[in-house]
Amino acid sequence: MSLTLYAHPFSSYCQKVLVALYENEVPFEYRKVDDPQAMAELKARWPFARFPVLVDDGRTIVESTIIIEYLMLRHGGRVRWLPDDPLEALEARFLDRYFDNDVMTAMQRPVLAAIAGDAAATDAALAQAGRALDLAYGWLEQRLEGRTWATGATPSLADCAASPSLFYADWVHPIAPAFPRVRAYRSRLLAWPAFARAVDEARPYRPLFPLGAPDRD
Repeated sequence: MSLTLYAHPFSSYCQKVLVALYENEVPFEYRKVDDPQAMAELKARWPFARFPVLVDDGRTIVESTIIIEYLMLRHGGRVRWLPDDPLEALEARFLDRYFDNDVMTAMQRPVLAAIAGDAAATDAALAQAGRALDLAYGWLEQRLEGRTWATGATPSLADCAASPSLFYADWVHPIAPAFPRVRAYRSRLLAWPAFARAVDEARPYRPLFPLGAPDRD
């Protein structure tokens, strides 16, 4: 098989890429990095040891956004993750950055503090994340007016990023009823078969969530 993905099922950025692979039914070998041999192979190709990493006939591609664009260009599928129109593509790329930088990053700060075992730092990070995520949810609430997907009527790169971002962010700081469009959008993403598959594959790892995974989703 020409495509190999080094990833972990519980990783948000890995789920982002898995959504793109599953939606377009792209065949690949799944090398889970909780296997020491798979992690050693990953480090041999990418010494920073971050994942996901995609290998395509010997070519190494890193970073989730770049991997998804590469898959679109090289392996096609029924869904094109970026529109052909350059300005529309720019919006999809912008929203991808928003979900990664303004939702995912805010969510990860208290998670990393909890992993470090610093209770005071975790509490401070949770308070900071709450403020940052409420700001992000409020902005997105207005942006989603009249939209089914992040950029409109069809899925894009932005929705690949939104799926794990909002999934985990709601665990860290629940999306309040004041943001009904965001709550409904998250529910639509969870019902998306490609993302639902990624979520189901990650269920066995939920006890690892350092803040405690909620008994839902």
